[in-house]
Amino acid sequence: MKARRIALTCALAAMTIATGAAANEIYKWTDENGNVHYEDRPTGAPTEERLDLTYRRTSSSGVSQRIQARHERQASREEAKSVAAAREQEAAEKTAAAAERQQACERARTRLETYLQSRRLYRTDENGERVYLDEAERQQARQKAEEQITEFCS
Repeated sequence: MKARRIALTCALAAMTIATGAAANEIYKWTDENGNVHYEDRPTGAPTEERLDLTYRRTSSSGVSQRIQARHERQASREEAKSVAAAREQEAAEKTAAAAERQQACERARTRLETYLQSRRLYRTDENGERVYLDEAERQQARQKAEEQITEFCS
């Protein structure tokens, strides 16, 4: 019984080794249509050639270096994306600020035009009643509108 178990184990080990050795043989051949085929057993085709495969043990330090390099490249790409997004956001904010500035310029010009063409200017007090401006207040309102035009339109 014990001898049989040892023999069975040896036979199993031999088959495993033989299978591993056979796995190193790959055959490449081309059919009459020019298609390339790969087989693990010889086919006898006239264009068949045996490819010798070699295996090297994977270095764990090499793998960790490649993984680290991949992480660094990914971090670099993500940083570049965030910088680009920040630039786009900044450009959008500048565009919005320019549009707002343009609207303020138009309002100031319209107000100055109104001040120049109106004979009587007024403001509404806290009771909702009109209080007409005298000449000094009208001049001051015009000057303020001109200052706003200078600020927003230049």
